[in-house]
Amino acid sequence: MSSLDAYRKKASFDVVALKNLVETAEVVEFRERIWETLANDPLFSKSSAELTCDEQQLLTFRRTKRVVEYEFVATEEYMQFPMRLYSMLQALYVADPCIPAEFFLSAQMFGSTILTGSNSEKLMDIAMATKNLEVIGCFALTELAHGSNSKGIKTTATYDPKKSQFILNTPDLEATKCWVGNLGKMATHALVYAQLYTPDGRCHGIHQFVVPVRDIHTLKPFPGIIVGDMGPKIGLNGLSNGFLSFIDYCIPKEYLLNKGGDVSLDGQYLTPYSDPGKRHGAMLGALSGGRVSIVWMAVQHLKLAVTISVRYSAVRRQFGPTPSEELPVLEYQLQRWRLFPYLAASIGLSHVAMTLFRDFAQYQFSLLSGGVVKAEQGPEIHALSCGCKSLAGFIAMSGTQESREACGGHGYLAANQFGWLRSNLDPMLTYEGDNNVILLQTSNYLVGLFDDKQKGKAVKSPMGSVDVLDNYQLVLGKTFRPLSMKTLTYKDALEMFEWLFCDLWANSCRKVRAEMARTRNEFWAKENSLVYACHTLALVYAEHFILLRFSQLVDLAPEEKGLKSVLSNLCSLYGLWRLERHAAILYQGKSSTKERPGGRSDVSTGCYL
Repeated sequence: MSSLDAYRKKASFDVVALKNLVETAEVVEFRERIWETLANDPLFSKSSAELTCDEQQLLTFRRTKRVVEYEFVATEEYMQFPMRLYSMLQALYVADPCIPAEFFLSAQMFGSTILTGSNSEKLMDIAMATKNLEVIGCFALTELAHGSNSKGIKTTATYDPKKSQFILNTPDLEATKCWVGNLGKMATHALVYAQLYTPDGRCHGIHQFVVPVRDIHTLKPFPGIIVGDMGPKIGLNGLSNGFLSFIDYCIPKEYLLNKGGDVSLDGQYLTPYSDPGKRHGAMLGALSGGRVSIVWMAVQHLKLAVTISVRYSAVRRQFGPTPSEELPVLEYQLQRWRLFPYLAASIGLSHVAMTLFRDFAQYQFSLLSGGVVKAEQGPEIHALSCGCKSLAGFIAMSGTQESREACGGHGYLAANQFGWLRSNLDPMLTYEGDNNVILLQTSNYLVGLFDDKQKGKAVKSPMGSVDVLDNYQLVLGKTFRPLSMKTLTYKDALEMFEWLFCDLWANSCRKVRAEMARTRNEFWAKENSLVYACHTLALVYAEHFILLRFSQLVDLAPEEKGLKSVLSNLCSLYGLWRLERHAAILYQGKSSTKERPGGRSDVSTGCYL
């Protein structure tokens, strides 16, 4: 019997039951059916041959086209059965990470944004044509000189009332759209973000425009369009990222997504929003869908990396108590301490990625169907998508690197996939918002809640991510009894995280207030409050949310088949591992002493439970 088989026989829980509990049987079964289909299709077979970028992009397109032909999930099922779409995207990502990216950018970020942003029948037809790849869409926001600061983009769309058209222009090189996924070789249409100008010369901020880029039959760019491929990248070369600029390029008036802002025939600007900031935030809501998806993409990388390193550790033998007996390196405390916290994180993040996708899908369905949507839900999903995307990316990247190193020299061999995993994971820390920068979106949301609380408003949210803050003073008055890892439960870890979240929230918001009083400038007040305050607050908000949902999963787990016991241990380990990173704050706040949990000895003990 191999070492790996021996470890598997020692399992104290039912592996299939655990998988079905964490991700639901619906997701697991549908995903495995798709994998079985792809495994029997030669187009999806793995090859060790080195392909050029052009060859990789052509292969990705052919595979994406085949997926559309299989119709694993019918278009009308996207909203009715969102978890089938989730299962399909996950399955495709493992087969080839460029397939779901190409599909999602066109059908979801391009197509769904049109459906939620306009009532134009012509645009509805364009959006629906993405489902069969007759139209390939892309999302053109980032410019050469502006990425995270979307309000600063320079591309212009000026309305001409004589022609009932918008005239698009790229005023300088810095305004060139870049890094646009799908655009490099194949996109026929782009969702372009541009500054809207009315005939009186007034600028009304950035708006979204559906812009035909290439002929759908020949793929040749239209006159007035300059478009091309960005060139080879560190990874994901099966996806063509392109650049785009305009020279007096005209589009019909109805190609403006007009639910948030419109222009009358004679050139008068119209909008249902009294606050331009809220219109801007609502318009960028499509980015939340991309960020929610990046959470599960990052988790897929983490799960693959940890699976490889743990299995390797079970069969690799080094040293032992006697010269004739060598132990699997998985038996060593150091190896477990390095890998098992990431194993615990992969379980918790898997569940959170799935439930966050489900919550976002339900929210989007309510918007499309005219259902009841709580006003607080949009901002909460935006804050969570920013925070969880950042945290999942950071954990996945560090976990992949730790896994590579834990496999020693063999981990450096290309066949063991760590190089592939790192290269394709790397851009997730940047696209749809640089991880460190978009955490500001999360902290801005939280600071705003503090201001509401000071005005006597209750702090509550539809998904419950901030509910603990409503009684923050009561939480901060709690003390924790001395515990060891062997007696500590996941509920204790959650309680300590609640204290940490409330402490950082109160202190960070007071810091912003103090800086505001000192500088009398909101920009500098927030800038001077980032390091050790708002940035950490945003990460802790995401960490707390993940632990909260992980804990809820444990609460639902049955005692049978060893599920509750193993999930309880994993949840406790995840919580302590993340608390360890904030030990200084816990000590400063006098919520923890050297006798209390949260230190490395407790984390290492958790690796043996």
